[in-house]
Amino acid sequence: MNLATIIESHNPDADALISAGEITTYGDLRQQCAAVRGGLVAAGLQPGDRVALLLSSTWYFAVAHLAALGTGAVVVPLNPQSPTVELQRQLDAVAPKMAFVGPSAAQAFEGIDRQQAGVAVVFTPEGVTLANGCVPFEDLLVSPPAPIADRSDTDLAVLMFTSGTAGAPRAAMLTHGNLKSNLDQMQSQPGGSIGTQDTLLCVIPLHHIYGLNATLHFALANGARTLLVQRFDPVSSIESIKRHAVTVVAGVPPMYDAWTSLPSDVAPNDAFAGVRILASGASRLDPMVARQFAGRFGKSIGEGYGLTEASPTVTAASFPNPRTGTIGLPLAGLTVRVVDSNGEDVVVGDPGEVWVSGPNVFVGYWNDPAATAIALDSNGWLHTGDVAVVDEHGSLTLVDRAKDLIIVSGFNVYPAEVEEALLAHPGIRDAAVVGVPHPHTGETVTAFVVPAADRMLDEDEVIEFCSTQLARYKCPSKVTVVADLPRLATGKVVRRDLL
Repeated sequence: MNLATIIESHNPDADALISAGEITTYGDLRQQCAAVRGGLVAAGLQPGDRVALLLSSTWYFAVAHLAALGTGAVVVPLNPQSPTVELQRQLDAVAPKMAFVGPSAAQAFEGIDRQQAGVAVVFTPEGVTLANGCVPFEDLLVSPPAPIADRSDTDLAVLMFTSGTAGAPRAAMLTHGNLKSNLDQMQSQPGGSIGTQDTLLCVIPLHHIYGLNATLHFALANGARTLLVQRFDPVSSIESIKRHAVTVVAGVPPMYDAWTSLPSDVAPNDAFAGVRILASGASRLDPMVARQFAGRFGKSIGEGYGLTEASPTVTAASFPNPRTGTIGLPLAGLTVRVVDSNGEDVVVGDPGEVWVSGPNVFVGYWNDPAATAIALDSNGWLHTGDVAVVDEHGSLTLVDRAKDLIIVSGFNVYPAEVEEALLAHPGIRDAAVVGVPHPHTGETVTAFVVPAADRMLDEDEVIEFCSTQLARYKCPSKVTVVADLPRLATGKVVRRDLL
């Protein structure tokens, strides 16, 4: 089953996408994807080839993604805001034959060594040209159509870069079967199913698995329409929810916090009156924010839990009355265990690591068997590295992370990656990074640096240097210069002593 077929059976006159004020019906979307598939095949794309998407959350992304999937290629969504250094590293790792590059990524992509990365053809939307040559996206839309290629459930569909369970960022391999099974699992959640009457607000970036599978694919698979928003703005999003009669919101905690903080003349108490599902994921939702939101708007937020390696959803709230403070129940069709250090199930109320097994669990990391062996054991259990407790109702509550992962506005930041970027600065001899609580983003990145001999370090200059190496959300927002870092006898930095 090729995942691209999820749009094929719906009413051709029904709305599928709303992007930049333009509506695309399911019939139009099928025709557009068929033409772009034909253009990609004519350009030499074959099943198994990788296609990189450096596009914002727009109609362009949706069509390019579905069309590339339909050819049997493997789609690699990348953050279009990433700097050249980070993009080069990711492109080199997956060697895509083709790439789609939007306006927000054009400047960074100009610095890419395409030959080194293996990129043979680059497509750009109208108005975007690259010095090293590109093909207008619009040319693909007038290509003779091509059929959807047959794929099995075990064939790769997507490579998603993640800083998840096994250290520095690497590409998680998700199959057509992984992604489709998670869509079926989500649709079976009590009160969580959607249909043709629904409109989903998709403000989570589509290069994030939450936005891609748990929002866009979920809506398209069930005949709903998706309101694609490139950037979250609390004021304009309130207006959009009303104007487009949004019924389902897939959000992250900072969004709900921002809405709750708006004045009543901007966000009246009935702002979410037509919304029947409000979901939160990607990072922990502060129960206080949930209670304040419910008290003001009269709507409860259902918190869920997932990770890229699980396609992504593992647990979800039951609607219409989700329980505040928990991440809900495991989805049907997958098995969740909470285990101690010996791999034995803990008793109710005791903390343990979350293990997951099911058809939605990924098949490993691209070209990295060592990291795969850490995340997936010989029996197929995904070791998430997250610590939770389970209550007498079977609901889970996250209590800790077994690793040093920092989550900024729902995006994973692994300290080792930021520290590597800091150490590339000629004036820094040693560095360590920690996450600190932040009222709007959940956490923020704070760096502690030891200067090289006879060097003076300027905080703003260090942060700016990092922005040339990393996506903006990964960069430190605070840099503190210290004489030394606290370390154990083994040399490991004691991060807790830095705070």
